[in-house]
Amino acid sequence: MKTHNKFAAVGPAILVLMALSLTSCAGMTSQDKRTAIGAGTGAVAGAVLTGGSTVGTVLGAAAGGVIGNQMK
Repeated sequence: MKTHNKFAAVGPAILVLMALSLTSCAGMTSQDKRTAIGAGTGAVAGAVLTGGSTVGTVLGAAAGGVIGNQMK
């Protein structure tokens, strides 16, 4: 039951951070958006492929960001 209380306290903070992150994309160029999407997708893919390894996640994010940046 203590675990549930920890998440209940963090939940509102997560919602605020999500709302702020959505507004931060308003001034981005198309290339910036593609780079961010590529980095996020690469991070998830790297984490899944390496079983949650930090190095795999970071390398996936870097590779995805580069690929997303080069997309037209």
